[in-house]
Amino acid sequence: MSMKRTAKIERMTNETKVLVEIDLDGEGKAIIDTGVPFMDHMLDLFTKHGLFNATIKANGDTHIDDHHTTEDIGIVLGQAVKEALGDKKSIKRYGNAFVPMDDALAQVVIDISNRPHLEFRAAFPKEKVGQFDTELVNEFLWKFALEARMNVHVIIHYGMNTHHMIEAIFKALARAIDEAITKDERVKGVPSTKGLLT
Repeated sequence: MSMKRTAKIERMTNETKVLVEIDLDGEGKAIIDTGVPFMDHMLDLFTKHGLFNATIKANGDTHIDDHHTTEDIGIVLGQAVKEALGDKKSIKRYGNAFVPMDDALAQVVIDISNRPHLEFRAAFPKEKVGQFDTELVNEFLWKFALEARMNVHVIIHYGMNTHHMIEAIFKALARAIDEAITKDERVKGVPSTKGLLT
């Protein structure tokens, strides 16, 4: 019988309080309340398309801006995914997803490698979507990649609508992770010639 791939992480600073509970082998059910409406929307898409069950709650200094809250959600979500993955035995390790969203096409390629890196090849036409600063997408993804210990490559091949471009990124990230964490029983131990992915 396989172990449950779940985790619960809480982080509290003078700027934010963040709670993430995640089940990597879920059905896409989520309770999300971060105080940043655009991130609520993106994280809802992320959990739905990755088939993760999650509770993601944050209370931060959004009266200043959304930076600290968005960054800290990336940190805690990354830590939760890393913990939930456990020993990483039999996972496929690599994931690649293309997601179109109307005019936009995003691609996310990941390696659950313990070598964190973010390659971000996306230029958004607008600096804001509603009240949300679009530069925070890079900030969120970098902190997520760092704490999840993943190599994450994000490419927007084209697009005109900033909202569509960001939405496609979050959907593609979820689907790439879902592929990479899928277990393949042909893989004995971890998928590395080094024998380690820790």
